[in-house]
Amino acid sequence: MNAALAHFSLAELEARFVAWGYKPSHAARVLRAFYASGGVVPTENSDAAGGVRLPGGLAEKIRTALALPAGAPATTTLAVRQVAADGTTKLLLRLHDGRTVESVLMPDYHADRAAGCISSQVGCAMGCDFCATTKTGFERNLTAGEIVEQFLALRREALAGGRTLRTLVFMGMGEPMLNLDAVLTAIDRIADNRLGALGWRQITVSTVGIVPGIDALTAAGLNVHLAVSLHAPDDVTRAHLLPMGRRFEINEILAAADRFEASRGRPVTIQYCLLRGVNDGAEHARTLAAVLGRRRMHVNLLRYNPTGLSLRGRNYEPSDDATAEAFAAILREHGLVTHFRRSRGPDIDAACGQLRRRAATGVLEGSGNA
Repeated sequence: MNAALAHFSLAELEARFVAWGYKPSHAARVLRAFYASGGVVPTENSDAAGGVRLPGGLAEKIRTALALPAGAPATTTLAVRQVAADGTTKLLLRLHDGRTVESVLMPDYHADRAAGCISSQVGCAMGCDFCATTKTGFERNLTAGEIVEQFLALRREALAGGRTLRTLVFMGMGEPMLNLDAVLTAIDRIADNRLGALGWRQITVSTVGIVPGIDALTAAGLNVHLAVSLHAPDDVTRAHLLPMGRRFEINEILAAADRFEASRGRPVTIQYCLLRGVNDGAEHARTLAAVLGRRRMHVNLLRYNPTGLSLRGRNYEPSDDATAEAFAAILREHGLVTHFRRSRGPDIDAACGQLRRRAATGVLEGSGNA
């Protein structure tokens, strides 16, 4: 495997091939086979990566002489791999500078499919009080190539398990809207039929509600989905849970989401993590229903995975089943499409940032390493 190819655009690889004396048309064939296999460089006479045939010497040149584009960091390596009883696989990838980032592969209801979740930053600056990632703070943005490498790692995991990676969400560590240039570049490579070929509609970008970022994503014109992590029906509760709530009010965030939906023509997903005694009461549900009104947005209710003492010194707990179901029922009574996101990997470090934090402190015993 030569993950250096993940750091190239099609144009950059074409230029490299021309400099080596090969036709630029070979670049698209190489990259398509490379992405399809989850990061395997095709050989001249091998079916290992889509049966692509290359002119003599090119595959060896790629494997031995391909230098990364200017400014690109070295490639990543696998630091820790955890597998849950339900088949969820969490990868901790080590970057060139020793920092780590998390990616997750989740089996689908269909036995031959899987969904992926990838990160956009090392750590996170959003300070969401119930999130494990925020406890380590923000360290740096990921490059487009580092984001693509996560996708390739998950595709390899899926292929090894007899599955196909069908959907991808930017919902791991970090806030995608604060690294949007790299995220958009990575999406181009992952979705483009000449490269990763996942498809635009198979990708969701999630945000805690960075209004300028939502508008920039809208302006980019990519045919992707948008998810907004709201987690509260009013600005006071939201500002307590998400410091970003002090900067952008809910009505501003929903207005930006409306602009995205009008441009893309598909419903925005509202993410809402139910926290016992904090945002899960009947009054919260009714307020949320009133705030969303007649919008076509889908509400995705999340069951909280406890992460220990928060930054503000609170131990958040998940809502009990009866309370959660009552919350969902109220939303449905008001005509909102509402569903629960299936809880995955409860027997491993399933919440975003948990595995990375435990690895950093050297506490991984009993965590399901594989």
